[in-house]
Amino acid sequence: MKLKNLLIKHSVQSVLAVSAWMARQERLNAMTEAFMNALARATIRSKRIREVDTLEALGTQWQRGFPSAKQVPITAVTADTVFAEIHTPCPLRGTGDVGACYRMMQFDREVVKKAGGQFVVLSSQATPGNNICRVAMRRQGADVSDLITAHQQ
Repeated sequence: MKLKNLLIKHSVQSVLAVSAWMARQERLNAMTEAFMNALARATIRSKRIREVDTLEALGTQWQRGFPSAKQVPITAVTADTVFAEIHTPCPLRGTGDVGACYRMMQFDREVVKKAGGQFVVLSSQATPGNNICRVAMRRQGADVSDLITAHQQ
């Protein structure tokens, strides 16, 4: 079991490293988006992520897209929003490149969209001093104008 977990951890870190490199290359924006969408579609199929009816289930479906829910804990659920954190160490941590973070998070946006929601990054590990990402999810079509995204701060 330890070998399996080690392989998963290193595989995830390798995919994150490649994704971060691509996301930081402006000329590769279209390729980065296509790559993140392909990863999301593969995850949606393999984890059987589906559209759900409740906010709590929306957060749970998003968590299923990751190897460990402990790395992406739900921190609060309000009447209209699921708040969560991403603890997985990101190769963009401390770089200040929140634009690249936005491009990498296309994976999460696609997974949450499949579950019937919208995904917003509120704070990013790319911002110097941040060791986690803080994110929010709302139902598809809900107003998100009050959620200020990390890449627009």
